[in-house]
Amino acid sequence: MKQFAFAIAVTLAAPAAWAAEKLPLSEISTYLNGLKTVQTTMTQINDDGSLSTGKLWLQRPGRMRFEYDPPDSAVVLAKGGTVIIHDPKSNQPPEQYPLSKTPLSIILARNVDLARAGMVVGHDFDGTSTIVTAQDPKNPDYGRIDLLFTGDPVELRKWVVHDGAGSRTTVILGPLTKGNSLNQNLFINGEPGVSSNR
Repeated sequence: MKQFAFAIAVTLAAPAAWAAEKLPLSEISTYLNGLKTVQTTMTQINDDGSLSTGKLWLQRPGRMRFEYDPPDSAVVLAKGGTVIIHDPKSNQPPEQYPLSKTPLSIILARNVDLARAGMVVGHDFDGTSTIVTAQDPKNPDYGRIDLLFTGDPVELRKWVVHDGAGSRTTVILGPLTKGNSLNQNLFINGEPGVSSNR
C-alpha cells in the first residue's frame, strides 16, 4: 500500500518532438506553470519492478487524482495540502500525508520556480531529453523527483520519485489532454470510477 503514497509523487507525460538541446530552467518553469488542468493515462513502475496502470487528473494549484486499474483499484487524492490514499483492499480508513512532504508539492505549487536556490540539484541532457532533478530546498530529506522533458514544444514525459526511504517509483503517461474543465468530484470522492464529465 505504501507504493501508492509515493506514486503520487510521480507522473505527467506525453509524446512530443525530441529536444535538440537542453531546455533552460526558466522555460520549464513557464511550461509547468501553464499546466492548469491535465487528464491522461499512466503506467507506473513500482520499486519492486511490478507495473500498475490507471488514470491521472491534475488541477493546479494543489489538486491531483491517481486512479489505479484493477486489481489495485486504489485512489490517491492530493487536495487542501493533504495526500489521501484510499485502498479498498486494506479494509482500513484512508491514510493521509502532508502534501508538503512529497516531491509532488513542487509540481502542484501555485508558482513553480526551478531557479529557486537549492531546488534543482541536477540539470542534464541525454541527447534527446532534458532531465531536471528537484527537491524541497528546506527539506531535502523528503526525497527528490527526476523530471524528463522533450522540447519543441516542451512536454513532460515522465518523472521518477526517490522517496526519503530510498524507494524509487517511475510513472510514464500517455498523451495529455490539457485545459479542459474537470469535474470537482474527482478531487473530493475517493471512490474509483468517478466520471470526468459534469
